[in-house]
Parts: sequence; structure tokens; C-alpha cells
Amino acid sequence: MNSPWPFDQNQDTAAITTRQVLREGLPVLRVVHYDDDHSWAFTCGTTDDPADGLVVGMGCMVELDPTLYDIADLPPGWSAWREQVGGDWSIYRTDDDA
Repeated sequence: MNSPWPFDQNQDTAAITTRQVLREGLPVLRVVHYDDDHSWAFTCGTTDDPADGLVVGMGCMVELDPTLYDIADLPPGWSAWREQVGGDWSIYRTDDDA
């Protein structure tokens, strides 16, 4: 990659994903940038079962899906959702009570 890393966390920083994304090949359709610790989650949106959660490096997620660069400027406390890879992201403030 010739340009600087655009995310606010390093490439080797841990992020959350799901086994459905990493092992079953489902696309990343939901992204959360947490307000409390600025961590990230890249999920398919099909599960909220903690047993499906996996930890992976930020760089691995972007390597898996380069279209995630499109939301690298997502502010902490915000989420993004799309219907399909390559689709437009809908950005919204994450509910603090969720």
C-alpha cells in the first residue's frame, strides 16, 4: 500500500469480527467504531452471539475487504451499514444504550 494507513488504529490492532466473515466467507456489512476505546468491529450483521466472535488484526480485515477503506474516517461512537459489498454505506450514531 503506497498511501498512509487511514484508520485511527494501527494495522496490527485487534478488531472484532465473526466466524461467519472469516470462516464462512460472509461479507462485512456492518462496522462499529466504539466510542469508549476507539476499537472497531467488522461483522456480517447476521449474528450477535458472542460465541461467533473472533479477534483479528485491523490490517487483516482490510486485506480481506479493501472496500473498508471507504469508512476509515468513521468517527468513534458511529456505525456504518450497507446491503452489499460495494454498496453505499449508511452512517449513523451508535446508540449509547445498546
